[in-house]
Amino acid sequence: MTLNEFKTLLQQHPNKAFQFTLPSGDAGPVSFHITEVGRVQKSFIDCGGALHHTETCHLQAWVGADDDHRIASGKLAAILNKATPLLPNGDLPVEIEYEHEVLSQYPVERAEVTAGAVILHLTSKHTDCLAKELCGVPASAPAASGCGCGPGCC
Repeated sequence: MTLNEFKTLLQQHPNKAFQFTLPSGDAGPVSFHITEVGRVQKSFIDCGGALHHTETCHLQAWVGADDDHRIASGKLAAILNKATPLLPNGDLPVEIEYEHEVLSQYPVERAEVTAGAVILHLTSKHTDCLAKELCGVPASAPAASGCGCGPGCC
């Protein structure tokens, strides 16, 4: 889901609660805060030597001691509007950072609007070899612990 799609969804349902569901299907706690809104830029070289750039809108969800805290969609939309100078590109994909056993970043797979809430369904991130042809890895090969790189790779 892009930042523009996310903001539009929140603005269309300002009085509904904002919630999320983890990739396991478990609901995230309803008493969380969005403690950070940011743009994360990553530049890297893959094992074949190609340069890549990625950029995301990053929302950090944190569960505090106040179990009665709830965030409405309209309030989150207002927070995102304040962050516009940091997020000039509305086509950025949205990711939620949440600590559940380990700190993880979850891309938004889809959104659902219910009678009382806007619910983001999160998905998992995965690693991959980005230079399969140079590493001698078939494009349809399942992910393994390494990319199976040969000479001239890694």
